[in-house]
Amino acid sequence: MRAVLSLQYLPNIFWMRHFLSGNAIIDIHENYIKQTYRNRTTILSANGPLALTIPVQKTAHKMTINELKPDNTIHWQRQHWQSIKSAYGSAPYFIHYADAFEKLYTTNSNSLLQFEIDLLQLCIKYLKVDVQVNLSDNYIDCLSNDLDLRQHITPKVVPNEFFKPYLQIFAEKFAFEPNLSIIDLLFNQGPRSIDYINN
Repeated sequence: MRAVLSLQYLPNIFWMRHFLSGNAIIDIHENYIKQTYRNRTTILSANGPLALTIPVQKTAHKMTINELKPDNTIHWQRQHWQSIKSAYGSAPYFIHYADAFEKLYTTNSNSLLQFEIDLLQLCIKYLKVDVQVNLSDNYIDCLSNDLDLRQHITPKVVPNEFFKPYLQIFAEKFAFEPNLSIIDLLFNQGPRSIDYINN
């Protein structure tokens, strides 16, 4: 069964599980929908879960994902990186991965698609998996045996799936927060992250 996914910004664990199944495709020709993970991710900050949203340039007509451009008049990359560094700076594996992530956050990007794919490729590298990023050539009209997750992995829908707790950076302050951005897992669990995703 093929999983049809939307592009996500530093995807959550549920998305990553389907992406790493080996038979997934990302639809980059669907219309952009506000208040979704297409340009938002959730990390765990000292004050609890924190949503990071990439602002996009407004247009008079609907835009497909591959057409979207970040609004770089807002210094969102610097803000996001400061939030990530503040949240995970003392996480056990942050020091091992931080430089590569910081490089992406300090390089201006004029394409939402390219920025998010670059981040995804970096996560794949650190997960040490051999998985190709398959992008659609056009809008995907799903077949009967496709698993269409484009409208199901959203901030408003809690996945009906168990997420085994792992040690998070603010465990002394908060109960386990499941299904956060992949970077929460990477910075806290390092090389064990792929085993967590696969279980």
